[in-house]
Amino acid sequence: MTFQASPDADIVGAIEALLFVSDEPVSALTLAEMLDVELVRVAAALDALQQRLAQQESGIQLREVAGGWRLYTHPRHHDLIERYVLSWDTRRLSAAALETLAVIAYCQPATRAQVASIRGVNSDSPINSLVEKGLVREAGKDTSSPGQPTLYATTRTFLEKFGLASAADLPDLELFAPDDETRALIAERLGVTRSQADEAVAMIDDETALDLGFVSDFVDAPFFEAAHEQEDGHDR
Repeated sequence: MTFQASPDADIVGAIEALLFVSDEPVSALTLAEMLDVELVRVAAALDALQQRLAQQESGIQLREVAGGWRLYTHPRHHDLIERYVLSWDTRRLSAAALETLAVIAYCQPATRAQVASIRGVNSDSPINSLVEKGLVREAGKDTSSPGQPTLYATTRTFLEKFGLASAADLPDLELFAPDDETRALIAERLGVTRSQADEAVAMIDDETALDLGFVSDFVDAPFFEAAHEQEDGHDR
């Protein structure tokens, strides 16, 4: 079925239906191919759908995340939905896993030893848990270190769960520092400079590089305890 001769309103409705049944973000290009219409019409339809949902104060939002488009529940209904469904509660991250995820997200790619050094405690168990949940993945080897330890980075699933288009959308860590002393302490603990961050981008594979658009912008800030709160809307 083609929508080439269909009015714009039909294209908007068709896209809404496709996204409603999709369990992962769908790119504009894929939508254009499915509807057999020009990409520019799909872009316009996505914009129209996003604006309509916002203007109607709908309980659903349209977001661009992880290279595609997806429907999410509105953050204002977060508490209600948490009481109604158990999906997130049964998979809630422990404090250790959440802290480990924050370290990896802001310092990726990072080895187990680097994560443990920042946290001050062995982090093998939370890293294994994060890999099992699909939030963290192996991203090559650190060839500059003895034994070439495995490097870890966040995944596209991480971007989807936290409603991020890319890791560049992570909040600035300076927002979570209560004072200058804390900023200085965390900067010392992290031990990451802008030049090291740039080197990290160059040494890892393309998929991880996509996730690292932010990495040179986070210096001198604490790892984020508020990461869990970034998952501010359940995916449809």
